[in-house]
Amino acid sequence: MNRITSLFKIKYPIIQGGMAWCSGWRLASAVSNAGGLGLIGAGSMSPELLREHIQKCKEATQLPFGVNVPLMYPKIDEIMNIIVEEGVKIVFTSAGNPKTWTSWLHDKEIIVAHVVSSSKFAMKCEEAGVDAVVAEGFEAGGHNGREETTTMCLIPSVRKATTLPLIAAGGIGTGQSMMAAIVLGAEGVQIGTRFALTSESSASNVFKEYCLRLNEGDTKLLLKKLSPTRLATNTFKNQVEEAEARGASAEELLSMIGSGRPKKGILEGDLENGELEIGQITSLFRQQQSVTEVMTELIEDYARISKMRYEW
Repeated sequence: MNRITSLFKIKYPIIQGGMAWCSGWRLASAVSNAGGLGLIGAGSMSPELLREHIQKCKEATQLPFGVNVPLMYPKIDEIMNIIVEEGVKIVFTSAGNPKTWTSWLHDKEIIVAHVVSSSKFAMKCEEAGVDAVVAEGFEAGGHNGREETTTMCLIPSVRKATTLPLIAAGGIGTGQSMMAAIVLGAEGVQIGTRFALTSESSASNVFKEYCLRLNEGDTKLLLKKLSPTRLATNTFKNQVEEAEARGASAEELLSMIGSGRPKKGILEGDLENGELEIGQITSLFRQQQSVTEVMTELIEDYARISKMRYEW
């Protein structure tokens, strides 16, 4: 047991990332039932749909789960009130100032973790009073920090900068990478890509199978004039890359994305015109698994590596 398992009342210090279009109640409840902390991703849900997913998650697990809320969400007041009304006790916030909602959530007896991409923002989290910080490196899928700091560099920097319980994210999906994060100063890990590709993920099977065929170098961080986003290779990604190479403005890039690109790619499986967000670590995996299989493998590999470490 450590500060992360104690804080969230979970068996293993493994948090499932709250990913848009992937992290519905089925995935969150499966991870929680397997001993980790499942998160429902509110970023792709209307307030009414979020309420439905929270209610179904409560029916599917008696164990702790939480909701991930991007602070840029347009109906965030409504989202936060639904979280309180439905009795959710853990919220992970991202993409915004942690001071905005932390005190309000604490007043409702809700535990707050915040996602950062630098030690500077980790210190701001401590000032804001959050309960834990998620330090996410450059390798991660989806929206990334502008610093482009890798997880191996970010975790020790954040560990030096703050006393908060620290969760490592970005490029973590094996027992070996879990051990590396712990050695560097993390007390838990947040895993996105590997859980996004499980059978319980709400992403399209077409999207999952495509990502399970990707190789090294088949993802790239783009859209840096907007919000840096790691995209898998497809027609849309190539169009964005070409536009950025010729100096396209933020307005032009925004018009290219339009509305619904991530939904088109991740949920609907449009491999040509959709926005396919996935992390670099996808190239390590070739087979779709269940959450139970993934969790078992993570825990067994971590235990094996941990034993080897002490036998040296």
